[in-house]
This record gives sequence, C-alpha cells and structure tokens, in this order.
Amino acid sequence: MGDSQYSFSLTTFSPSGKLVQIEHALTAVGSGQTSLGIKAANGVVIATEKKLPSILVDETSVQKIQSLTPNIGVVYSGMGPDFRVLVRKSRKQAQQYYRLYKETIPVTQLVRETAAVMQEFTQSGGVRPFGVSLLIAGYDDNGPQLYQLGCS
Repeated sequence: MGDSQYSFSLTTFSPSGKLVQIEHALTAVGSGQTSLGIKAANGVVIATEKKLPSILVDETSVQKIQSLTPNIGVVYSGMGPDFRVLVRKSRKQAQQYYRLYKETIPVTQLVRETAAVMQEFTQSGGVRPFGVSLLIAGYDDNGPQLYQLGCS
C-alpha cells in the first residue's frame, strides 16, 4: 500500500507516518534557489539567487524579492506562483490595516497575518499547502526585524 492514496488529504497521515501534501510542499521549497537574510543592529538585508530555468525567460520578468510596504520586504524559495499569491494577500492585509489605523502595519503583525493565511491553506479542504518559504524583513518602532515562514 503506497502513500499515493493519502496524497489528496491534508490531515490524514499515510501508513509511513507522513502528511503527503506537506512533504510535497517541503520538496518544492527544497528545490528552490537559496535565499538569505541578515539582521544587524541598524538594518536588515535580504538576498537570493536568481537562476533562470531557460535562456528564453526574460530576466526582468522574474521578481524574487518584493516590497510589501515601504518598510517591509520579502524574499522566497520555492514556487513562484505561490509566492505571488502570498504577496498579494499580505499587501491587502497591510492596506486594510492602514485604512483602519492610518499608520503602517507593524512587521510582527504582518508576519502573523501572512502565517495565518499559510496555516489556513495547510488545514483547509480544497486547497493545498503553499510550496514556499518566506523571509520577511522590515523596520518599525521595534527596530530591524527578520522572520522566516515555512510550509510545515
């Protein structure tokens, strides 16, 4: 009996003790390019490799580092389409916060909101876990901050 019959359920363990969809997401992250973040006393830096899958791909069309707000940025390793979904949802959360409080969202709160979306997709039916790991870097009243969000 293989693990394939358990590959559609997010919360059912296979006979080998694995959550197969989570394993697939972790494999996608592992096959992505290296990303790194460095936090110092006066700032934070994020960087990544940018390997193109083909010479036919326009280098300017691949964006691995994005700005979520003027003071918060994100880099990823894993699946690009999943990254774009999370960027869109995170920006929407930041905009809603700004509309309500007339100030930029704190880094920790945006990280919590993004993590909640990732967790929801790990547990809900009809969707799959995001195959992406994020490094979210920002600066606010608490100084420079760096967080890592993963799919497990």
